[in-house]
Amino acid sequence: MARPKTISAPTPASLPNDLRIPSSTPSLVKSFGKLSRQALIDLVFQWLDSRNVHAFLPYLEQDHVDSMGDEDTSPYPPAKSVEEVRDVYYDLQDRKGGKREVIDRVLEGDWRHGISLRQIAMADTRYMDDHPLSLRWTALELTRAGVGDNKKMQQPEDFSACIPRIHASTFLNNLQMQISPLVKAHYYLARSNSLPLTFLRICVTDSLYQHPRQSAETLVDSSRVMFVAFPDSCPFIYTSLSPATPKAGPSATTATATDPRNLHRLIRESIPMALSQPHERYTLKATALTAKSLEALLALRGPGRSNAANGAFSIFADAVVEGSPLDPRPSKTVSPEEYMEKGSSNGIETENGAKSDEHSYSPVSKKRKLAVHSRFGTSGSLSSAPLDRFDARLLDKPEPGEKDNDDNIGDVTQPTISLTFTGNDVFRGIRKLTELGVVDPARMPSWMTGEEATSVVAVHRGKRITKDTG
Repeated sequence: MARPKTISAPTPASLPNDLRIPSSTPSLVKSFGKLSRQALIDLVFQWLDSRNVHAFLPYLEQDHVDSMGDEDTSPYPPAKSVEEVRDVYYDLQDRKGGKREVIDRVLEGDWRHGISLRQIAMADTRYMDDHPLSLRWTALELTRAGVGDNKKMQQPEDFSACIPRIHASTFLNNLQMQISPLVKAHYYLARSNSLPLTFLRICVTDSLYQHPRQSAETLVDSSRVMFVAFPDSCPFIYTSLSPATPKAGPSATTATATDPRNLHRLIRESIPMALSQPHERYTLKATALTAKSLEALLALRGPGRSNAANGAFSIFADAVVEGSPLDPRPSKTVSPEEYMEKGSSNGIETENGAKSDEHSYSPVSKKRKLAVHSRFGTSGSLSSAPLDRFDARLLDKPEPGEKDNDDNIGDVTQPTISLTFTGNDVFRGIRKLTELGVVDPARMPSWMTGEEATSVVAVHRGKRITKDTG
């Protein structure tokens, strides 16, 4: 009797956690090579933990006996038990050495039968947690659909009470339903070790109807990986930015269809749909804030005070004075001049660490420092939440004497002038220029002092134009 012919059909299901990539895939060396030696050993111990080992079983002697017909050229003899594998890595941890020997032991020895997608996801998440500046993030605000679009529609009194409760498995199922008709994806949820965040790693591949099958390199391609961070008790979501678009060439049409930017945009549009429920629809709104530092995003678009105490208002957040600028009742506050006098009486620390008496400053310098404090605040502007990049786009028309129509500002596609500031802490650098007298603090707009807590701004006639950028 003839053997029935097997038929393989595409399925909208997500890629399983236990799908293995051949250990000989060159990209695996690069993926694990990003981790430090100790981080890699810690990751192996996490795989071998009694609660997880069933999902990451190493290659043991029994597996070797079952595959005697296959050629085995590994220099590492298989262990007899999981406990013996643990002892190997305890020995690697106790002695010095390079991380390449750990990588070789993993790929050519204990997991020579393949590395699962979940193991790769755990390695990527560990690297991102150890290197918080490795990705660039943008903050998106989660809002009710329709709220804010109609000026007559009133905002809820307390939006925090309207934040949807996210159940991990339900959310992932809903997200898969939104994405699965177009692409295959692998999902991995993990909790940050150092920040109040929950990470969702999504690795997207091409269409599930693609033929022939994709290579293993596709599943390790970092350009196809997107991270979504969910801060605790906060109406904001952070998403990693996609890499640059591919270069134009003969395969430009094919590249456009599978462009990681398009895949990332698809996921970003699917997230609010996955969070929505009947009669409770959500949408993501850009906040014009991007940064490499997740701590900066948490400080400016997080569960704390958000952007309500930056710039000059930081004097109240830092408890320098009592009371509130919105409190009509009299309070024990001090004037900026009195605060400067108090700060100078104890001596002001200079750049080289030496303290100088207040009489050593000229009246002009003292006046300038007072102006800097009144514009940037007392905490050094955004020093607690540094932004490494700031883009300003000036939309004023170059033709002199031409009457501008403010109603058509939204139609402007290209700015007249673009200014980009980069550095470890952009607004702290602008503050330093102001202290040196290079910039006049009295004429500075609020978006240059960090008070508006944005990294992208469009300006017309000296005023910020509200645009959905970010």
